Amino acid sequence: MLALLAVSSVAANAQQDPRIGSWTLTSAQSALDPANKLTVTSAHGGVHVVMSGETHFDFTAKPNGHQSPAPGNLGFDQVQLHKIDKKQFEAKETKDGALVATVHNKLSNDGNELTITTSRTAAGKGPTDQITVWTRSGGAKSVTDPLAGEWTQDENKSRMRQGLALKIEADGGGGVRFSGDFSYTARFDGKQYDLKNSRNDTVTLQLVDAHTVDAMYRRDNQIAQKDRWVVSGDGKQMTLTTTGTLETGQHVTEKLVFQKQ
Repeated sequence: MLALLAVSSVAANAQQDPRIGSWTLTSAQSALDPANKLTVTSAHGGVHVVMSGETHFDFTAKPNGHQSPAPGNLGFDQVQLHKIDKKQFEAKETKDGALVATVHNKLSNDGNELTITTSRTAAGKGPTDQITVWTRSGGAKSVTDPLAGEWTQDENKSRMRQGLALKIEADGGGGVRFSGDFSYTARFDGKQYDLKNSRNDTVTLQLVDAHTVDAMYRRDNQIAQKDRWVVSGDGKQMTLTTTGTLETGQHVTEKLVFQKQ
């Protein structure tokens, strides 16, 4: 009986997720191939805005605070553009008459960096509050239209300024509850478990050793992303290395470092 208890204890310890705890992102290296692009051009007293990459939209509007139609876009069908000052603009996106997001654009003093803060309402989809940072990659700066040009998203700054935090806890049944920018409850049994608020559908967990967890994510029954989580020997630092493919076909690679709280 004592031998059986010892074996059971070893098995239980083997299933202990080294990631359990609360973590805060401290550094990140991220890349998208191809990168997200934002192009702004002058058009009939207004601007023509096109985004390509992970998110796609295309609309033309005047910065006069009036609603402009934006047909053909997935997330919104009208946009209201308002100029706050020389370096700040605000756009309100609506769909079927309901406000879905407020988008604040702020240029740096030198005009080479653009910070976009997107706040979504209950009618919108995706993160409640999202911050992305863009670097001017083409087009001449214009005094009359400071947003004009081509912009490339800086994934490292965008990720860092979101202040990503994770909480991982035992679920009491041999598995873990994971909460972050998406969530799940899963066990280390090779089975697929559903994801919430994720572009992927399911996750499968594997405990590699006492400090390492592998996670495999599937979308439409195809492997879309692989993560390796490594916790330091003192349990204070965790490094996530991830590779995957987005719905758009873009390849993403990331290395994120977290500190335990």
